[in-house]
Amino acid sequence: MSKLQNRDHWEFSHNKASEAEWTPGLREIFEYRDLGFKDSTKGDYVAHIVRHNGKKAKDEVQQWHIHECDFQFVYVLEGWAEFEYAGQGVRRIQKGDCINQRPMIPHREIACSEDFAVIEIVSPADFKTKIVEGPEGNREAAE
Repeated sequence: MSKLQNRDHWEFSHNKASEAEWTPGLREIFEYRDLGFKDSTKGDYVAHIVRHNGKKAKDEVQQWHIHECDFQFVYVLEGWAEFEYAGQGVRRIQKGDCINQRPMIPHREIACSEDFAVIEIVSPADFKTKIVEGPEGNREAAE
C-alpha cells in the first residue's frame, strides 16, 4: 500500500445548496458554483458545479486547449455535451456519465445542450487553460 500524504492542513467544509452563489467564470455561457474545496484544501483542489446560463456565444474553449492540472474529474448532472479529445475522437457525454480527463490532453468543446450541468473536480485549484494546436487535420475551431 502506498503511503498517504499528510492532509492535516485541510479543513472540513460543508457547502449548503440553500446558500449557493452562482458566479461568472472561465466560460461566458456558463455560471459556476464553488463548492468550498479550494479554501478547505488550501488550493490543492477546486470543486464546482458548472451549468449553462442560456447565453449563446463562442469562446476560446471551442478551440483546442489544455488544462495545466494533475487531475480533472467531470460528472454530468444534466443535459449533454460533445467534446473532441486528441487520440480519443469525439465523445458525447450525457447525464450520469463520468470522465477522468487525463492531464494536459488537448481537447475542444463542439456543442452542449442548454440544460448542460456538470460537477468538476480539478487539482490544483489554480490550474491554467491554454490554447494549443489541434491534432493533425483538426486545427480549426468548432462551429
